[in-house]
Amino acid sequence: MAYRALVVDKQGDAFSVAVRDLSEADLPPGDVTIRVHWSSINYKDGLALSPGGRVIRSYPMVPGVDLAGVVLESKDIRFAPGQEVIVTGYDVGVSHPGGFAELARVPGDWVMPLPRASP
Repeated sequence: MAYRALVVDKQGDAFSVAVRDLSEADLPPGDVTIRVHWSSINYKDGLALSPGGRVIRSYPMVPGVDLAGVVLESKDIRFAPGQEVIVTGYDVGVSHPGGFAELARVPGDWVMPLPRASP
């Protein structure tokens, strides 16, 4: 399954930020694969997108410290395909690929069901 992601890379002194076409093989190991619909941008993301930001722990990296979307596949019984979920924290976008992509894969313990609005 192909998807697009914003990828930050640094090789020596060369720093780049670009939208890249990736494949499912580029996703990290994890229990829950999510079709990302939303991600916010905050100060830490701004640092991740700058050469001197020093927040990304390894390159290349997909920034985006949070994400919201729909479960595509899950090995975790707490989450089913089609379920709306959110992920935030756990160094997402810093040491684990984050929300600035069409797909994300994370451990099930990082995933929370999207809260329903009260009437």
